[in-house]
Amino acid sequence: MAALDGLPPLREVIQRHGLDARKALGQNFLLDLNLTQKVARTAGALDDATVFEVGPGPGGLTRAILALGAKKVIAVERDARCLPALAEIADHYPGRLEVIEGDALKTDFEALALEGPVKIIANLPYNVGTQLLVNWLLPKAWPPFWQSLTLMFQKEVGERIVASEDDDHYGRLGVLTGWRTHSHMAFDIPPQAFTPPPKVTSTVVHLTPNENPIPCSVANLEKVTQAAFGQRRKMLRQSLKPIGGESLLVKAGIDPARRAETLSVEEFCRLANSL
Repeated sequence: MAALDGLPPLREVIQRHGLDARKALGQNFLLDLNLTQKVARTAGALDDATVFEVGPGPGGLTRAILALGAKKVIAVERDARCLPALAEIADHYPGRLEVIEGDALKTDFEALALEGPVKIIANLPYNVGTQLLVNWLLPKAWPPFWQSLTLMFQKEVGERIVASEDDDHYGRLGVLTGWRTHSHMAFDIPPQAFTPPPKVTSTVVHLTPNENPIPCSVANLEKVTQAAFGQRRKMLRQSLKPIGGESLLVKAGIDPARRAETLSVEEFCRLANSL
């Protein structure tokens, strides 16, 4: 990256600013410069895009996104220690990087999406990644304000995101993402690429909106999936008892003897619409 943008190596930046990664903030810094570029490229062309990034840390992925031509990057960082390092990047790319100090879970990303196509690219903090994804899947309106999501998760979470029926990883998250997006796991990243190395492999997941998802109430879909997967080893006639049980299943045309992991997204939407 030093050769690419003229900025100092990330290890030097981390040492100069005293940026030891903090477990409480879910921090694992990605220092492999080839990988930060690979993550950014997974999002496709960035030339006209406004890119949201969460938890930029010392700015390795931020630099890759800017070097690949993003029109504007809005980075949300909770750790004030990282702000001076990010300010150096902002000075290097005048007018193209805006850093917001704050909690991404409390940030109204939709209100910040004022110009051009929006892409979200982030090495998400492990402790908030899943909730952020759910928030982006359930905006006020659909199709959403974002054009794509390119996000890094623990591999186990990535497998849950892209899972479909009859997959051991299939659950509420797989139903929600399968309903509203097209998703795939792009590539894995080994622990040793990070500082400090996590105990698990990470994976990059790329999601694009399903422009015409099956019409369905979000509240009802969440109610049905919570009941069904809350007792996933039981037959649906039993797990769905609190919300209608066998009569609900018959109404939706689904065999009460089936189990949650065998139902397709379309069948879950039918159940939700039968509530």
